[in-house]
Amino acid sequence: MRHLVLILGDQLDRRSAALDGFDPTCDAIWMAEVAEEATHVWSHKARIAIFLSAMRHFRDWLRQQGYTVHYHALDDPHNGGSFATELARAIRTHQPQKLIVVEPGEYRVLQSLLQTAQQLGVPLEVRPDRHFLITLDEFRQHAATRKQLRLEFFYREMRQRTGILMDGKQPVGGAWNFDAENRHAFGKQGPGLVPQPIRFMPDAITQEVIRLVEARFPNHPGSLRDFDWAVTPEDAERALDDFIENRLPLFGPYQDAMWTGEPYLYHSRLSSAINLKLLDPRVAIQKAVDAYHQGHAPLQSVEGFVRQLLGWREYIRGVYWLYMPEYLERNALGADANLPDFYWTGATDMNCLREVIGQTLRYGFAHHIQRLMVTGLYALLLGVQPKQVHAWYLAIYVDAVEWVELPNVYGMSQFADGGLMASKPYIASGKYLQRMSNYCAGCRYRPDRAVGEDACPFTTLYWDFLMRHERLFANHPRLAQQVRNLRRLSEADRAAIRAQAAKLSATENP
Repeated sequence: MRHLVLILGDQLDRRSAALDGFDPTCDAIWMAEVAEEATHVWSHKARIAIFLSAMRHFRDWLRQQGYTVHYHALDDPHNGGSFATELARAIRTHQPQKLIVVEPGEYRVLQSLLQTAQQLGVPLEVRPDRHFLITLDEFRQHAATRKQLRLEFFYREMRQRTGILMDGKQPVGGAWNFDAENRHAFGKQGPGLVPQPIRFMPDAITQEVIRLVEARFPNHPGSLRDFDWAVTPEDAERALDDFIENRLPLFGPYQDAMWTGEPYLYHSRLSSAINLKLLDPRVAIQKAVDAYHQGHAPLQSVEGFVRQLLGWREYIRGVYWLYMPEYLERNALGADANLPDFYWTGATDMNCLREVIGQTLRYGFAHHIQRLMVTGLYALLLGVQPKQVHAWYLAIYVDAVEWVELPNVYGMSQFADGGLMASKPYIASGKYLQRMSNYCAGCRYRPDRAVGEDACPFTTLYWDFLMRHERLFANHPRLAQQVRNLRRLSEADRAAIRAQAAKLSATENP
């Protein structure tokens, strides 16, 4: 064999660089389902299922195109359970002259492949991932010209580089982003009738995967009863069209809003398909921009969606590969508490957390503001050790691949990198949740109280967080006002809040 082309579970791109120059007479493709990837973190059943189903559909497409595919199924009795073991077996069997792979989405996986190839004396060629709009080398060049990494500057460069939503040298609409216009809440009336996303009922392959996951990982978190994710490029594009037609117009103003019983609202539900490489972000961006030019969706919605794909997604990938593996060891706030057990069960009397975690366990999904300002915020305020928060997010969401999940958690959610990626920790009291959702209605806690039996734990921990880090943020340009508000509290108030926070911490960390 000349080349053994390795295709990983998050590289299901029909135009992958790994397939360039493929010669069916002397090359073959290798794919492996391994238990290690489901147990490295305690993965949600739906996360396991979406990877396996999408991989099997991709395998079948490759074979239909005439590719030779050596596929190691999870239930193969000879499966050794890890990439290293299965790859070593394939190399000994096929004796390829060279291995080819596209840049993996996780540092750990890349190191495993490099080590295995070196140990067995086979060259490994790592090719750029064309799915992204900027290469890692180009991002490094951007970073080298900046004293500080900030999304806003990177995003503007990407707009100028690609011409997307540009009018000559100026942004369409006269502003680079419309974030200030995209923070509306629904008010007491609620969202009304929201168009539900298109669903994809499991076909025979997916049904087989669901039975396998239930049998092999019965004690893993989450449910597969509602599994309806896109697992092919065709379904992913249908999901994109459904979003553009039915939810993009109101995505912008309500992207930060939350509501009980509404897991999706106006969000796209496309992140898993894009991260598995079933859907090209260029196609998603272009269809959104077309919707603006056709008068179907307002600029504030289209720009907000484009910023997620052209800006944020590319930016955090660059941060991940620029700073790994050291990035994983960062803990700028010295957080050392344990992640509460209810993150795995939803068994809490805090209505917002019960709602979001319950939804997450059911679907393997929560939209970005639920992740940042509910589950992420509580862990930040409580002072949970960043690695534990990271492991939960990587395990629990169907769209989680480490390159995208880790910087979101460490940089955006937990401020564990000390401001390398985002300029401030995103902290708020229970009043924020009351303003942006209806979660506080019917909850036994009052968001305006920090002390007492009915004090909202978010509000208590918000003030306690500011007290713990008062010196660090006293002169911070974006937090100084919150610290000044803290200094209006009397010593008696501070002591009472500290005592209440200590009681909460003791409850979550017995």
